[in-house]
Amino acid sequence: MPLLPFAGHEFRVAGGRALYWPARRALIVADLHLEKASWFAARGQMLPPHDSLATLETLAALVTQTEARELWCLGDNFHDSNGAERMAAPARTMLDGMIAALDWHWIIGNHDPDLPHGMGGAIHDEAEVDGLLLRHIAEPLEQRPELSGHFHPKHRSSARGRSVTRPCFVESAAKLVLPSFGAFTGGMDARDPAIAARTGPLRAIHVAAGNRLASFPA
Repeated sequence: MPLLPFAGHEFRVAGGRALYWPARRALIVADLHLEKASWFAARGQMLPPHDSLATLETLAALVTQTEARELWCLGDNFHDSNGAERMAAPARTMLDGMIAALDWHWIIGNHDPDLPHGMGGAIHDEAEVDGLLLRHIAEPLEQRPELSGHFHPKHRSSARGRSVTRPCFVESAAKLVLPSFGAFTGGMDARDPAIAARTGPLRAIHVAAGNRLASFPA
């Protein structure tokens, strides 16, 4: 797992989209958007209903790989506040098992402002952990170091005459924005002004490539 230091802490990029925090044995992910496909299906756009299970299987594999004991989800955990009620039994069983096995924390997002407390795990509007703020959307007036999600940043580059777009981490002086972890999520160009408006001027864009981390000037 490639090293991504931030604000005096050592993080590792796990699976290209998550952060592993060795000092806490914690995984940090953003924007799972569970049950997004079922949300669209209820509105007449029929999509394969397997996005939640695929996302949770990927997350479970990272938990096993890292031997994490703690997990933080940085908001937009479900695509809407009723997503947990629509979740099929296999996905719900897997989610419940991980929540029971880990010190699990939900950060509230704009898509799921009313997470049901019966889900298990701790629910926070935001949290401060070892000097780092964890929230869903970067707060432009906040000067303390901060981890967030919301924007689903992606970086586009050219390789061998082809355009390649990959999820990325966006870093400014005091903020690190994580890519979306969900299996069925889009993305925003990492250099979109909407991101810098919340983070301040960008310092670097980080893209995981296997066991290496490619960093691009912003």
